[in-house]
Parts: sequence; C-alpha cells; structure tokens
Amino acid sequence: MQYPKQPVMIPVTAEEVLRRRMRILVTSALTLALAAGAIGFAYKRSVDGIHARESYESGMRLLGIANYSQAVLSFDRAVGLKPDFGEAYLMRGKAYAGDSKTDAAIRDFTRAVELNPKDPRAWVARGSALLDLKKYPEAMADAGRAMELDGRLAAAYNLRGLALRATGNSRRAIVDFNHAVELEPNEDNYYQCAATYQSLGEHALAITALNRAIAIRPDAPPGYLARAESRRAIGDFEGARMDEERAAQIEGR
Repeated sequence: MQYPKQPVMIPVTAEEVLRRRMRILVTSALTLALAAGAIGFAYKRSVDGIHARESYESGMRLLGIANYSQAVLSFDRAVGLKPDFGEAYLMRGKAYAGDSKTDAAIRDFTRAVELNPKDPRAWVARGSALLDLKKYPEAMADAGRAMELDGRLAAAYNLRGLALRATGNSRRAIVDFNHAVELEPNEDNYYQCAATYQSLGEHALAITALNRAIAIRPDAPPGYLARAESRRAIGDFEGARMDEERAAQIEGR
C-alpha cells in the first residue's frame, strides 16, 4: 500500500518572513492611503462646490445692484473653486460687460459656451458683446445659433434685429423685432420696433409701437421724446410738443 507523498516544505528564513509581512503592511497602508485620499478628494469637491455656489450667489446679488467690480470678484472665487461652473462664467461675463470690459466679457461668454453649448443664453450674451464691438456677422451667427437651440427666445431675435439694422438692413430687422414683440412684449422690443420703423420713415407704425412702450413704462422720458419725433414727422406738432413737455416733467426740468 502506497501512501500519498507529503508535500516538501521549502525552508523559509526569518528574514523572508519579515519581508513578506512588510510587503503586506505596505500594501495595506497604500490601500488605506488611497481610500483616504479618494474620500478626502470627494469631500473637498463637495465643500468646494458649496463654497462656489455661495460665491456665485453673492456675485448675483452684487450684479443685481450694478456693483460690477465686486460681482466679478465673487464670480472669480466661484470659478476658482469650481472651474467647470459654466453659469458663473456667464454671469461674470455680464458683470464685465456692465463694467464696459467687453473683451473680458467675450472671453467669459466663450468659456460659458464651451461648457454649456446647448444654453442659448450664453450665445445671446456673447453675440451682444460682439455687437458692441461692431462685429455684426459674428453677432448674427451667435443669434442664429441661439434660435436653433430655442426658437422662442425673444432676446435672440432682438439681437439679430439690432445687427441687421446696424448693417443697413432695416427691412429684415423689423421682421425680427416684430417676432421678438410677439414672443415677449416688453418695453425694449417695442422701442426697437419703433426705432426701426422710424429709420424706414414709417412714423405711424412707430407711434403705435411707442404707445405700447410708454404704456409699459410711463415714467421713461425716451419713449416720449421718440414719439415726439414721429409725431412731428407726420405733422402732429401739438402732440410732439406735449410729448416733449411730458419728458421734461419726468426729468424734473
């Protein structure tokens, strides 16, 4: 009868045992360190995100009261803590624009577009800044992209109308301004309609648009002054005089 052979034991020195134990300890320590690092990184990102949001909200409050330079500093902190915070770039761009720093505004709007290419507001914001630099084809291109993303965004039609009118194409511009009015019947859209009708010599239509703008903002002198111009153009001198007097009363003269 044959018995199974016993496995041959390979002698292991005490030094080798120690080395094995050290390898196990080092591996365990590295695993724990990596786990702790991952937890720490996740925690930091979470905390940074909270602080970024707080800085963003502070920037929005400052932007709301037209404190543009301080708003920029708040948005600086937000994007420093959260570099992919597209909304903070967008709003910092608006703060720069409000502070007449158009080139800086365009850089931020471009970054906002890169981070959120499907946000039509970012395209309109950049297009408006490009319009300020008289880069009309680029402004129209951004307006067009915004319309592709949201066909009911009145600001995009207003922007393209402004660029078209600035390039001498008032007839096409009035189509965009009328569409903007249909989507959002606010003071500026009516006013831009009126200004375009005036450029076309269609003062009766300009007066109709200005009547609506004035109804929305009866305390704004520019509406009365613009209507006085069109009233005078059609021979309504008394109406023009009354509008000019009303504008002067509002201005406190």
